[in-house]
Amino acid sequence: MSNQLETATLGGGCFWCTEAALEQLAGVESVTSGYAGGHVENPTYKGVCSGNTGHAEVVQVEFDPDVIAYDKILEAFFEVHDPTQLNRQGPDVGSQYRSIVLTHDEEQREVAEAYVEALDEEYDDDVVTEIEPLETFYRAEEHHQDYFAKNPDDAYCTFHAKPKMEKVREKFEAKVAK
Repeated sequence: MSNQLETATLGGGCFWCTEAALEQLAGVESVTSGYAGGHVENPTYKGVCSGNTGHAEVVQVEFDPDVIAYDKILEAFFEVHDPTQLNRQGPDVGSQYRSIVLTHDEEQREVAEAYVEALDEEYDDDVVTEIEPLETFYRAEEHHQDYFAKNPDDAYCTFHAKPKMEKVREKFEAKVAK
């Protein structure tokens, strides 16, 4: 294992779903649900859901780059959401559910831009994923952390998070932690 973990910050709909899908990848050390990309300090779930803070629901992924590369994190992320939907994912509607990659350095920005450009060629509709430098990440309230693991029978999790987890397990079988 590398001595230095790297961080990716990504938003693609409800953070419960993204967290549950990405945390099963080998090399991912932790996934934290939170908020980023807005203009209000210390946002709350209620504030973010109102659409008035400018924040997106995001996850912050700590990963070992010797086990899984940043572009593979992006590949799994784009597998579990539709980057052509503007301000929505499935039943979740609003700018807080937008597709966004918040980069931590110039290399991540370059990789993300190249990835989105290539992805745009694959879709009939335009990819609307925003790519911005991360300014501040705010950790979501504790009951949002590991939500799927704590609430696997929740109806939302059953219908939305679980299929995304299964998709990652199928597509990235060799990269799923055992």
